[in-house]
Amino acid sequence: MNEKRDIRALSKEELRTFFKNKGDQAFRGNQVYEWLWQKGVHSFEAMTSLPKATREMLEAEFVINHIKVDVMQRSDDGTIKNAVRLHDGLLVESVLIPTDTRTTACVSSQVGCSLNCSFCATARLKRMRNLLADEIYDQVRVIDEQSRAFFGRPLTNIVFMGMGEPLMNYNNVLKAIDKITSADGLGMSPKRITVSTSGVPKLIKKMADDQVKFKLAVSLHSAIKSVRTSIMPFNEQFPLEELREALQYWYQKTRNRITYEYVVWKGINDQRKDVEALIKFCKFAPSKVNLIEYNPIDDGDFQQVAPEALQLYQQLLEEAGITVTVRHSRGKDIDAACGQLANKGQNK
Repeated sequence: MNEKRDIRALSKEELRTFFKNKGDQAFRGNQVYEWLWQKGVHSFEAMTSLPKATREMLEAEFVINHIKVDVMQRSDDGTIKNAVRLHDGLLVESVLIPTDTRTTACVSSQVGCSLNCSFCATARLKRMRNLLADEIYDQVRVIDEQSRAFFGRPLTNIVFMGMGEPLMNYNNVLKAIDKITSADGLGMSPKRITVSTSGVPKLIKKMADDQVKFKLAVSLHSAIKSVRTSIMPFNEQFPLEELREALQYWYQKTRNRITYEYVVWKGINDQRKDVEALIKFCKFAPSKVNLIEYNPIDDGDFQQVAPEALQLYQQLLEEAGITVTVRHSRGKDIDAACGQLANKGQNK
């Protein structure tokens, strides 16, 4: 017996062709597409504009492998973390981050992670597979519904800063963003979406060539080769020189400035030479720096820095004319902050 196909793998044109081949009218494909992506239904029975016989035929031929929220946790600061169950039983996590003016979805792109950053809990998980475009899309739809239910407003922003390295799942991430921004999907502006990468030079160049409209953030954490390699060992394969060249290419093609995500740790990158190297790295293209508060992951290898070191970073960056923001993490009490997503005890 053949396994049923997931109907959401079909494009609108493929759905139209499917119905024509069945002797039905092509517009049925448009209707099904709208039910799947604009209305986000999880069953064929819910597609009430279709004749009953059509719904039964779809049920016989296809499945809708939608995600399910296994556990939802709410932080004292309002942050919501979802443990998301995929159709094959695996789990990822996504986060809703509210402020007074916006709600942001932090979504995952892989089960586990392809890279090996030593300060990140997700990197300690084995990369089991890439998420499909619809699984990424579903995370955003769920968080949009939670934003409306708990905060009375639709989702305003999306960051690909959850589990996984988005550029190592390039095609599915771009397909998901296409659905999220399409009038046939959620209709969100690509300018409200940020893809955060640890830095894969050839794929940053590919994004520029593909003329993407979303924003780019790079998890940098050090602009000194030896320091970055010690905390992000893949820096050996994707060295800073190649990353800088790719980011220059990105700016030349898109004219969009680059955001650097940067955590400062005690005894690792908290000296004046570290700040000076960062300033030099920032100078080749317009950029801004987000200094991020470190969130411990159960060991003592990485420790929060003294406030004076953060102040030094902020002072020297501002003196150099570089926009800098200090980000205080949210959701720490439910392990929902940056670097803490690890499916604790769930993916056995």
